[in-house]
Amino acid sequence: MTGAALAVGIDIGGTKTAGALVDLAALRAGAAGADGVRAAGAVLRQARTPTPVGEGPDALLDAAAELVARLLEGTPRDRVRGVGVGTGGVVDSTTGTVLSATSVLPGWAGTEVAAGLGARCGLPVRADGDGNTTLLGEHAAGAARGASSVLLAAVGTGIGGALMTGGTLVRGARHAAGHLGHVAAPDAAGVPCSCGARGHVEAVSCGPAIVRRYTEATGTAVPGGLRELAARTGTDPGAARAVADGGRSLGVALAGLVNTFDPELVVIGGGVADIGAPFTDPLEEGLRGGLLPAVRTVRLARAALGSDASVLGAATLAG
Repeated sequence: MTGAALAVGIDIGGTKTAGALVDLAALRAGAAGADGVRAAGAVLRQARTPTPVGEGPDALLDAAAELVARLLEGTPRDRVRGVGVGTGGVVDSTTGTVLSATSVLPGWAGTEVAAGLGARCGLPVRADGDGNTTLLGEHAAGAARGASSVLLAAVGTGIGGALMTGGTLVRGARHAAGHLGHVAAPDAAGVPCSCGARGHVEAVSCGPAIVRRYTEATGTAVPGGLRELAARTGTDPGAARAVADGGRSLGVALAGLVNTFDPELVVIGGGVADIGAPFTDPLEEGLRGGLLPAVRTVRLARAALGSDASVLGAATLAG
C-alpha cells in the first residue's frame, strides 16, 4: 500500500453486503473500466458478507461494521478518510438516514445509517442511495468517466437510477431523484408496480416482470428465472419477444427523461442489461424513436464496473 488517502466503500443489498478498501488517488488516476481499476491498484482489499435481512437494522449495521473491520485490519486509521455506504431506499444524504425502503430490506426505513455505522467503527460515515453511489462509481472510473451530465438506469430485480448534471448528483428536494423505474410507460398501463402504483416502467421492464410477461403469454414456466429466459432467446421466439418488449418499453421511458434533462450520456447497467443485444438493441430503438431532434445525438453506453460500481462510488462519497 502507498501513503495515499484511503476510504472504505460499502454496498448494502438485499442478499449481500459488499465492501472494498480503496486508494482514492489510484482510483482517479486509473484507466476507465473494471480492468483499469484493478490495473491501477485502486482496490486494495475486498470482502463481502450475507446481509442479515429480517433480523432488523441493528443486525445490518453490525454486519457492515464487521466488514469495515475486516477491510481495515492492519491499516493505520489516520490514512482512512472515512466510510461511504450505498444502500437501497430513499436516503437523506445530508444525515445518512433512510427515509423509506421497500420490502427488500424490511424495517430499514428510519435507520440512521451514517450515525449508527460511525458509532460502531469510529470513523466518519456518509450514506446515500445505491443508485447515486453506482453513478458516482461509473463517473469516477467507469462508463461515465469524463462526462458532465449523465442519466444512469440500473435494471435488475427492480429499476433504479441516478442523474448527474454539471458533474454533480441531482438528489431532489426530498432526496428521491433518480427512481427511474417509477416513470410511467405506455406498455405498463394498468400493471401493478412494486411501489403500489400502476403503470410504471419497472412493472414491465425489470427482470421478474420480463419473466412474468413471458409466462403469461406462453403458459410456460421458467424455473431458472431471467438467466434461463435469456438463454432461450436464440431459439424461443416468445422469450426473444418478452426480452425485447422489456427493453423497448424502458427505452421509450428513458426517451422522455432525455428530452426533459438533455444529458450527454445515458448509461445502462444491471443484471438485465447483461443479457446484451436481445435487450439493449430494442432499448436503443425505443430510446431513439422517442427523442426530440435536438437530443438525438445523446450517447448510450453499457455500465463498465458491474457490481463494483456502488462500492467504488461509496468510497468516493467518503473521500
